[in-house]
Amino acid sequence: MIDTQLKGRKVLVTGAGGFIGSQLVERLVQQGALVTAFLRYNSKEDIGQLKYAAPEMRNKIQFYFGDLKDAEAVHKAVKNKEIVFHLGALIGIPYSYQHPKDVIETNVGGTLNVLMAAKEYEVQRLVHVSSSEVYGTAKTEKIKEDHPLQGQSPYSASKIAADKLLESFFCSYKLPFVTIRPFNTYGPRQSMRAVIPTLIAQACFQKEICVGSLKPMRDFTYVEDTVDAFLLGATVQGIEGGLFNLGTDQEVSIGDILEKILQLTENPNKPVRSAPERMRPAGSEVFRLRSDHSFAVEKLGWKPKISLEEGLRRTIAWIKAHPEHYSQAHYVV
Repeated sequence: MIDTQLKGRKVLVTGAGGFIGSQLVERLVQQGALVTAFLRYNSKEDIGQLKYAAPEMRNKIQFYFGDLKDAEAVHKAVKNKEIVFHLGALIGIPYSYQHPKDVIETNVGGTLNVLMAAKEYEVQRLVHVSSSEVYGTAKTEKIKEDHPLQGQSPYSASKIAADKLLESFFCSYKLPFVTIRPFNTYGPRQSMRAVIPTLIAQACFQKEICVGSLKPMRDFTYVEDTVDAFLLGATVQGIEGGLFNLGTDQEVSIGDILEKILQLTENPNKPVRSAPERMRPAGSEVFRLRSDHSFAVEKLGWKPKISLEEGLRRTIAWIKAHPEHYSQAHYVV
């Protein structure tokens, strides 16, 4: 079982203060792992979303503040670790339009620093988190791992480069890594940089819904299921060098998601307005992303458990309980 395999293991999680990373850290602690949370340095020692972990759980976490772009800081964090989960990245696609250099330096240069440290200290398993954005607009109905990669935004280009670095380190040095490529994870703690919490927050707290395009199709996975796959990626034997798409193998349009959210929040008649500033550039919009998750099912033994409606209900409940994080009306990039 996963819990017996992780108990007592020395684990590092980059991006540990984020939406997914914080929930991964909690699961690792629950299963007995000795967890170091790599957090971007800030003067307030803000631990991000890990502030929602129970105090007794936080007391079991070692917090390490640094920057992925600092090779020395990364090497110190990786030293003596057996397993590394690399989630740390700048993930905002609109932000990547505005600051591509920062995104490339963090997502590519930061990943190189993690790889160099993992190689030096002979990490037993590196779980690298990619993104379905690397595929761009789908050329097939369902996307398998061998679908062409298309850098339709600076963010997607940075993740393609990072993924290829992993591939090169496996071919060149046999670095024992696994790449997990999630398709639009959502759930509690996610910020308004993502579409589902943005729509829920507006449905709950604003007079109208302000949206970009409602046409794109996406494959949404609840965060609990995503974390399950990360844990399997760290523990299943014989999958080194593997790449696994992570989604539900179902697609839904942003427009249909909005309709479901309006129903679940009991606001079916709230007005909806299209805002040009929320639109991606025409050549950068990714119109369809639907996973073929059969390889993850076969090799990891993974399947999503939480339905879209149940996941939306849980996410709505979280946002309603934490309005201080979601009541702003401006566009979050």
